Amino acid sequence: MSTSAQKIIRIGGACGYWGESAMATPQLLAGGGLDYIVYDYLAEITMSILARAKAKDPAAGYAKDFIGAVLKPNLKDIAHQGVKIIANAGGVHPKGCAEAARTLIREQELDLKVAVIEGDDLMSRKNEIAATAPKEMFASVDFPDPEKIASINAYLGAFPIARALTMGADIVITGRAVDSAATLGPCIYEFGWAADDWDRLAAGALAGHVLECGPQATGGNFTDWEEVGDIADIGYPIAEIEQDGSFVITKPEGTGGIVNIGTVSEQLLYEISDPQNYILPDVICDFSDVVITETDPDHVRVVGAKGRPSPSVYKTSLTYEDGWRAGVLLSFTGFDAEKKAQVFADAAFARARNIFRKFNAGDFTETSIEVLGAESQYGEYRKANNPREVVAKIAAKHPAAMGVGVLLKEIAGLGLATPPGLSIFAGARPKPSPVVRLFSFLTPKEEVDITIDIEGDIEQFTDAPGAPDSIAADPPAAPAKPAMTDDMTEVPLIKLAWARSGDKGDKANIGVIARREEYLPYIWAALDEEAVANRFAHFIAGDADASRVQRFYLRGPKAINFVIDSVLGEGGVASIRNDPQGKAFGQILLAHPVSVPATLLGGGA
Repeated sequence: MSTSAQKIIRIGGACGYWGESAMATPQLLAGGGLDYIVYDYLAEITMSILARAKAKDPAAGYAKDFIGAVLKPNLKDIAHQGVKIIANAGGVHPKGCAEAARTLIREQELDLKVAVIEGDDLMSRKNEIAATAPKEMFASVDFPDPEKIASINAYLGAFPIARALTMGADIVITGRAVDSAATLGPCIYEFGWAADDWDRLAAGALAGHVLECGPQATGGNFTDWEEVGDIADIGYPIAEIEQDGSFVITKPEGTGGIVNIGTVSEQLLYEISDPQNYILPDVICDFSDVVITETDPDHVRVVGAKGRPSPSVYKTSLTYEDGWRAGVLLSFTGFDAEKKAQVFADAAFARARNIFRKFNAGDFTETSIEVLGAESQYGEYRKANNPREVVAKIAAKHPAAMGVGVLLKEIAGLGLATPPGLSIFAGARPKPSPVVRLFSFLTPKEEVDITIDIEGDIEQFTDAPGAPDSIAADPPAAPAKPAMTDDMTEVPLIKLAWARSGDKGDKANIGVIARREEYLPYIWAALDEEAVANRFAHFIAGDADASRVQRFYLRGPKAINFVIDSVLGEGGVASIRNDPQGKAFGQILLAHPVSVPATLLGGGA
């Protein structure tokens, strides 16, 4: 805990997903001066993977990387520096993860207390939940067959983490909590924020949102990637948070990467929907008036988050298996490479369907052919002309593993009958994998029993009840209509803005941030809902009209957030797209033309 006159806590963000590099922990410890290091391992699909692992081995079900790659080599330094660790590495077996951590602590003869927070896992109640048939939050689909359910987890908040710290925990391990809770929890504990300190809670949650994806705040996935420098030694983000919730984002001195208005702004907009209605278990956040300023090189200050009363429910994510999927990547080189790839893919599907007819196996439920290198991701806006080198991505879904297995076999069997120029990277033939779908619904807070166990001292935790209804914030007035001058010129959006895109289920969001405030009215005029729908029409399921796009204005960050519905082929591993999480959508949109006065570009576009 910081003891400075102006109390500031320093939190390092060391992990954004299960499988990320383990370089962050020693880097952050080497920099020194941290109070906390936080880790985010979980996504919806991760929960289903961990659930399947636990079904095969009752001792599994948590992120073992956290034990072997993070704690084991770094525990002594963590203990020496007094840095507290918070991680949702518990997955579907938080108690097993905690026991593994305690074993390491005993082996290294250290004096550290581990707390484990449980209650998010609702799998034992699946039949009870199925009987109530809750509605899916985002789509009109039926509740799945309980026998196919892989995981059910409520998203817990930050107050249980704060309580665990109050009980003396040095390491806090959770199951499914919202990503930002690992940062907000220490803020609540250190600063004594109450459950109705809405603006401060929103600010702490925003700090957590910026940290939760690790180096995405320090140059990872940044539009101006060439400015980032050495990504081999990219610095991981540090939030220096004050009592009022304002904070500075920086990184360890001497590391690669960059922290500037663009990198932090991109992360602020990453994977959000309505920026005035960012719903968390502890607070409903409004980020529309957040102000981001660069105070020093690699130091960016963030202020202005607003909050409203928390909801009375927890968002709950259920994953279930629904058929099988498989796919391959093949390269073609030479003249007419795109045509060769298409002919090959069509032949593979024709051969597979011939076999289906012989065995009355039924057709594929979905197929996908994407020719990468021929700008298939750009749809009607593609500019590639007869590329001489492409990669064919061929994929399909079928109710049975046999169905996609037949496709894989026929693709391999076409190797000698193919158009010329086929190359396949050596390796085993891909295997069918289950289609895992997401079903999101709401669970009343009073129906979730939360426990905190710190070295056998077990406490029941009751979360703040929250408000049944939230009053929507008034949206900011849209940018004024831009002035049209005699020197109007057309430039791609990338000259005027940064952009970052991501996913939420079958929805994608694209955050667009103006490089200069003067550009924003022209960007707003060029990028309405219809223009964005047209750009992504080849990805949108059903009618690709303006009604599938929502557009939100963020006055403070000088930004626009777009949310596109039904655009990811159901998202995650339910999708057979090359980009099932919309990670490239921002790059696609940055090619959109925008008309601006030529004189306006002279100031540094």
